[in-house]
Amino acid sequence: MRPLGGITVVTLEHAIAAPFATRQLADLGARVIKIERPGVGDFARGYDERVHGLASHFVWTNRSKESLTLDVKHPEAQAILKRLIVESADIVVQNLAPGAAARLGLSHAALSAEKPEVIVCDISGYGEDGPYRDKKAYDLLIQSESGFVSVTGTPEEPAKAGLSIADVAAGMYAYANILAALIARQKSGRGQHIDISMLESLVEWMSFPLYYAFDGAAPPSRAGASHATIYPYGPFPAGDGSTVMLGLQNEREWAAFCDKVLLDPALAKDERFSTNSKRSAARAELRALIVAAFASLTADQVVARLDAAQIANARVNTMHDVWEHPQLRARGRWREVGTPAGNIPALLPPGSWEESPPRMDAVPALGEHTDAILRELGYSTERIAALRAQNAI
Repeated sequence: MRPLGGITVVTLEHAIAAPFATRQLADLGARVIKIERPGVGDFARGYDERVHGLASHFVWTNRSKESLTLDVKHPEAQAILKRLIVESADIVVQNLAPGAAARLGLSHAALSAEKPEVIVCDISGYGEDGPYRDKKAYDLLIQSESGFVSVTGTPEEPAKAGLSIADVAAGMYAYANILAALIARQKSGRGQHIDISMLESLVEWMSFPLYYAFDGAAPPSRAGASHATIYPYGPFPAGDGSTVMLGLQNEREWAAFCDKVLLDPALAKDERFSTNSKRSAARAELRALIVAAFASLTADQVVARLDAAQIANARVNTMHDVWEHPQLRARGRWREVGTPAGNIPALLPPGSWEESPPRMDAVPALGEHTDAILRELGYSTERIAALRAQNAI
């Protein structure tokens, strides 16, 4: 049996943070019932059409879920939702606009009065209180507010992350806190309220640059794809036009790099580069020496030298390269999941699954499970048809 088999999650979610958290609960075997707006659904369904006409974000974060369409502003739909939670839900997750869930009677205070064991996880941009509570909080805005953008990019121009890193951070902390709340409930019999903010999640991940800039010190400089404070650690061109990523962590590796990769062992004793701090300060001068040494070599030859010297290195892969990555294939990490547009590949969730495989069921069509869930609650075919006629479902 999967770890969360028998656990039911009811989620009012959209975009990325909450859907990513609940998809991981589904991976562990939880039943996840996703509440969506009739006719439209989670607005992430419309972000793009890159996966056989489906949205890339949506297929990533919504497999293994059941889609129940409810107009939560309709009184009868509200009654269905409340009944579903009280009768079935162990966990309620929501990332609606601040205060919206409370107005629907779905705050932890309201729900726990009827069901003390329920776990309620609210995910928002800035948290459930404070002066920023009601500000709009898209991923890029939180990347900016957290300081992430200020230390990312080139010296000339800041840059955002290439993925929704604030949403992902919040989703991961929601997931972890929900698992902890389930463990706590086993001991106490009571649920709890979890308040996850995107800002706090990403600022936690920003702790290295925060401490680097502690007590008024200068923050890490923007260094493109290179490490901001360790050098050489970043991309370097080979003579064939390809790029090799390499990284040194200590003085032993610096000596090996000079001897076996640059073929210039004397450079290891050059006072200009005798410590990491000095190498980082003189990175333009050192980069010129490395680029000159690589100019007559192909990327394969550079990698061979780095491997022989036991210097960490990597290819700068494209998305197409990652689909074909030999390590992922060798470890059997790809599976197929269903979607309304046919099967697609999906990465096996990170970790070992020796006891039981993760749940990797289909991505739901909008409202695909509405009738079945209502029948579980005792609604007749005629009553379901009437609710649909009223646009309640």
